[in-house]
Amino acid sequence: MTARIPPIQCLLTFEALARLRSVTLAAEELCVTPSAVSHRVRQLEQVIGTKLFGRADFSLTTEGSEYLAHVREGLAILERFPGKDAAQGKRKLRVAVTPTFSRSILMPRLRSFIEAYPEIDLTLQVSIPLLDVVAEDADLMIRFGTGRYADVEHLCLMTDEVTPLASPAYIRANGPFDTIDELLAAKLIKSPLEPWRTWFLAHGHDMNEPVEGSSFNDIGLMCDAAAQGLGIALVRLKLGAPWLENGSLERISPRNVPSPHAHYLCWRTGAMDRWECAAFADWLRKSIG
Repeated sequence: MTARIPPIQCLLTFEALARLRSVTLAAEELCVTPSAVSHRVRQLEQVIGTKLFGRADFSLTTEGSEYLAHVREGLAILERFPGKDAAQGKRKLRVAVTPTFSRSILMPRLRSFIEAYPEIDLTLQVSIPLLDVVAEDADLMIRFGTGRYADVEHLCLMTDEVTPLASPAYIRANGPFDTIDELLAAKLIKSPLEPWRTWFLAHGHDMNEPVEGSSFNDIGLMCDAAAQGLGIALVRLKLGAPWLENGSLERISPRNVPSPHAHYLCWRTGAMDRWECAAFADWLRKSIG
């Protein structure tokens, strides 16, 4: 049996009501009565079998937010006519990304987004983790930190675990590192993004950061330094995957410890009303999860 496709007027009404959050304004935009708006939304909910709006202020349910991204994507595709200049009507989307997240997580997956959304011109710009320094104004931001962001709306994209990594040559020449004392006797590479205190506390030692040792404010540079034999780095396993896979870094312990920080997708209020923002957020969440 062929799945039923909702009437286009229901989809247009749903998109307008989700964007305007007012039956009256949606009715004026669509040139229909307020009762027609309510009827179309109820009809759409019956067709797809789920509730789209959660409260009287027309805030979306989780299913409603997900469906809205698909509806906006579909409507945008229908707006494109055969023979029309492909560049005409392109949506611009600027995303601020942290360097190693981009290198290890985003770039290996990005081709699928470009192929799925050819109508979006994507611009990536580098931001500095923890400091949240963005080179230019961005529509969406990927931040790395504790998640306590009062200035933006956000969702957690990815948590991770940490473990010490070093080059095979460094491990052969200086190992083993079976105890904290043996680890402290080695050269520890530091980063404010991944404090060694996390590892020490997990092993029952209430210790501060090492005083000596090279320090990097970028995880990728820290991994490169460890791969060059400069010492041992405490690395998030998902971000460090490229170095582990190519053999330039190896574990010195079988244990993993949860990192106190995570990666978050952040946006200013109203950004998700733009379908390109909602489409990217939905794609990224699904591709990482």
